[in-house]
Amino acid sequence: MTRRTEWPDDHGFGHGGGAGHVGGRDGDEGRGGSGSAAGGAENRRKRKDGGGFSSSRAEAGPPRTPEEQARAICLRLLTGSARTRKQLGDALRERGIPEEAAQEVLSRFEEVGLIDDAKFADAWVESRHHGRGLARRALARELRTKGVDPATVDTALGQLDSEQEERTARELVDRKLRTTRGLDREKRIRRLAGMLARKGYAEGLALRVVRQALEEEGEDPELMEYHLPEV
Repeated sequence: MTRRTEWPDDHGFGHGGGAGHVGGRDGDEGRGGSGSAAGGAENRRKRKDGGGFSSSRAEAGPPRTPEEQARAICLRLLTGSARTRKQLGDALRERGIPEEAAQEVLSRFEEVGLIDDAKFADAWVESRHHGRGLARRALARELRTKGVDPATVDTALGQLDSEQEERTARELVDRKLRTTRGLDREKRIRRLAGMLARKGYAEGLALRVVRQALEEEGEDPELMEYHLPEV
C-alpha cells in the first residue's frame, strides 16, 4: 500500500502526495478516475458549505498573540535601520501592544543581540560626527531623545576627544569661510560661530576656531571681540 504524505500549504490545508489532490481541474469536472472524483466531491462540499481555499476566513488564519504581533513589528522596523529599545517600545505602544507582551519581546531581542543600545550609540556618534560634524553636546542630546541611558551615551561619546572635536570644527569653518568673504568682520564671526553653535560646539571653542581662521586670512585679532548669542 502506498502511504500518502500531507504537506501543509500557506493556509494550513494539506496537499495530497497521491490520489485525491484538491483543486485540480479534473476534480472540478468529475473526470480522471477515482482520485479526481474524490477531489471533485471535496470541492463540491466546500462550495456547498460556503468555504474553499479562497475563503477569507481560511486565508486569515488564527488570530496572532500579542507577542507574535510585537515580534513582527520589531523585525519589520529593524529591517529598515537599527533602533533603540525605547524607539521600538514606543512603536509597540502606539500599535496597541500590551506592555507586558512588549517588554517580554524587547528583552528577548536584547538577549539575542537584535537590540543593542551601546552599539547603536557608537554607530550614531561615528556617523553623525564625521557625516554632519556634530559636536558631543549635540550628539548627547540626540541620543537621549532616542532613549539611550546617560552612562551609555557617555561611553559612546568617549570616542571623541577635545582635539578631534576642534579639528572637525576647523574643517567646518574652512568649508564655509569662502562664502562669508565680502561681509563685514562682525557678520562673518556671527555667521561662522553661529554655524558651529547649532552643531553643538561650545561658545569658547567656536569663537577660538573662527578667530584663528580669520587671523590666517589677515584679520586683526584685536578687532574680533564678539560674544556668541544663545541658540
